Amino acid sequence: MVRPPAKLASAKLVVICVGLLGFALIADFLWASSSRYTSNWVSRDPSQNNLIVPIKPKYVEPQKQGQPVTNKKDTPPGRVLSATFADLSAPELKWQKMAAAPVPRLDGAAIQIKNLLYVFAGYGTIDYVHSHVDIYNFTDNTWGGRFDMPKEMAHSHLGMATDGRYIYIVNGQYGPQCRGPTAYTFALDTKTKKWRGMPPLPVPRYAPATQLWRGRLHVMGGSKENRSGGSEIPIPRGGPHRACVVVDDHLYVIGGQEGDFMAKPGSPIFKCSRRNEVVYSDVYVLDDEMKWKVLPPLPKPNSHIEFAWVVVNNSIVLLGGTTEKHPETKKMVLNGEVFQFNLDTLKWSVIGRLPYRVKTTLVGFWNGWLYFTSGQRDKGPNDPAPKKVIGDVWRTKLNLNL
Repeated sequence: MVRPPAKLASAKLVVICVGLLGFALIADFLWASSSRYTSNWVSRDPSQNNLIVPIKPKYVEPQKQGQPVTNKKDTPPGRVLSATFADLSAPELKWQKMAAAPVPRLDGAAIQIKNLLYVFAGYGTIDYVHSHVDIYNFTDNTWGGRFDMPKEMAHSHLGMATDGRYIYIVNGQYGPQCRGPTAYTFALDTKTKKWRGMPPLPVPRYAPATQLWRGRLHVMGGSKENRSGGSEIPIPRGGPHRACVVVDDHLYVIGGQEGDFMAKPGSPIFKCSRRNEVVYSDVYVLDDEMKWKVLPPLPKPNSHIEFAWVVVNNSIVLLGGTTEKHPETKKMVLNGEVFQFNLDTLKWSVIGRLPYRVKTTLVGFWNGWLYFTSGQRDKGPNDPAPKKVIGDVWRTKLNLNL
C-alpha cells in the first residue's frame, strides 16, 4: 500500500459522527497551500407531447427557500413527464467536435487547472477500468502527458478536489463491474506528477461530494459499501453522483440520487444488478452561518454530474446527467440539457442542448469555450437510454445571459 509521508501523516482528520446513516469528514491539510454538429434531437412539436404522470416515492422535503433545512418526510405530487422522456425546450448551441480522448470513459473524473484538464480513471467497459491520467491542453486542443495512477487507487466513482496545484482523490470504487469501494486517499502534485498517500477515510464511500472549502477538504454523502444512499445530518439529503461547488466562500451541493447498481449476491465477479434509484433536483448551500439552506431546485432531477460543471461569470453551468427512470419502460433516462444557475439571481435556466444526451460528462472552460468529454451517451434521438461509452470531445462558445 502507499503510505502517507510523515508530513501528511500528521494532517488532522476530523470525523463528525451523525448517527447510523452516515458521516461527514473534514480533513485539515498542512501543505495544501472541426466540424459543426447537426441536431440529433426529437421534435419539440407540442402535439407530440403526451403526458404521463408517474408516482414518486417519499423523499425528504426541505423547508422554504432561504431557510435552514430539517429532515422532514413528505409525499410530493407526481412530476409530469412528456413523451420525449422529459427533454426540456432549449436553444440550439453550435458544437464543434475536437480530437477525441485517448480512451472512452464512464464514471471517470476530471479537474481543470489553468489551461489543462486532468482526466482520471473510469470504466472503458463494464469489465475493464482505466488506471491512468490523460491531460487535455485547451490552448492547442491536444491530448498528451499520460501517466499511471497508484495501484491502490480507486478506478471510478471518485471524490476529487484541487487547490490549484495538488489534486486530492478520495475513496471510490476499486475495479470493474460493481466491486466494492476503498477508503484510501491520495494527492497528486501536478507540477511534479508525483503521488502521495494520505490518511484513509474511516469507512469506504462511492462518489462522495468532495470540495476544498476554508482550508479543509470536505467529504460528504456518497454511497455506503452496498451502494445504498446514506442520508447525512450535515447534508439534508445524502447520496452519490452530485455536483459539489465552492463559489465566493459558499459551498453548494446540487442534485444526486439515492440507490445505485449493486453487486449480485454471491457473484464471484461482482456482476452488477439493478436496484431502485431515486434521482432528485435538490440544491443546498452551506453559508456563513454554517447552516444548510435550500435553494431553487434544478429544472428537473439530475444525477451523475459530479464533474459535469464549471463556474463562469458568477454562474454554475451544468452539462448532461441522468434523470428519473422512464415511468413505463423503467429504463435509465439521460439528460442532454445545459443548465445555468445564476448566483446573483439564484435562478435556473436551460441555455442549450448537448450534441446528444450523455451522463458523467467531464467539463472545462477556457477562453470563452465550454468543453465536455467522455461519459455514456444515448441510443439515439428517440431513445434516451444509455448505450455507448465515449471519448468524444466537444466545445461551444458560451455567452451567458446575466
